[in-house]
Amino acid sequence: MYLLYYWPDIQGRGEFVRLALEEAGAKYRDVAREPGRGSGITAMMKMLDAGAVKRPAFAPPVLKAGKLLIGQTVNILHFLGARHGLAPADMAGQLWTQQLQLTIADFVAEVHDTHHPVAAMLYYEDQKKEAKRRAADFLQNRVPKFLGYFEKILTRNPRGMHYLAGRKISYADLSAFQIVAGLSYAFPKSAARQARKFRHVFALHARIQERERIAAYLTSGRRIPFNNDGIFRHYPELDAA
Repeated sequence: MYLLYYWPDIQGRGEFVRLALEEAGAKYRDVAREPGRGSGITAMMKMLDAGAVKRPAFAPPVLKAGKLLIGQTVNILHFLGARHGLAPADMAGQLWTQQLQLTIADFVAEVHDTHHPVAAMLYYEDQKKEAKRRAADFLQNRVPKFLGYFEKILTRNPRGMHYLAGRKISYADLSAFQIVAGLSYAFPKSAARQARKFRHVFALHARIQERERIAAYLTSGRRIPFNNDGIFRHYPELDAA
């Protein structure tokens, strides 16, 4: 039984971990979303308390696996990938999958900065002018750069290799699914255009969405809906026509 510690009302970076756990069919508790003693936000903050934990994480998500306490999304996914067959067995394949995930992590940071380009502690309303300018550049230049990279990987893969890291699904594919889902929520007009250009990436999203465990998760109460408190936020004024 894994214990996942992440904010209870947003998908955020914790969603990349949830998707891996769901695809693996792993048993886990989403601790901050649970009521009662030893759960909720209080339990999560204890995991981040340097005075209470030997090796505290800087920020959620945090995964507890037995005696292990693992922080940072990419680090957690690297651990789960090796344990649950969501990464290749060989070292080169594992490093490649981790490299893909680190690239996705860079992309996620840029997504966040479209609505908070000045400071994370300021409200969106305090930086709307800067956000509009940042989002325009993001949609015109950065989205095609990142999606184009993944598109190139998928198109250059040998015949029969339908996933980013090989013939079998990896945690990087699940994260790519989340990227497309998030872009489609935050920037629906732009995403519709990107879908015509990066067909393999969007086809990957569609295949993963239909996987039995993922499909069941997406329609369950465990999947937190996208909202304007998370990383992917829909502000119509930022979505170029």
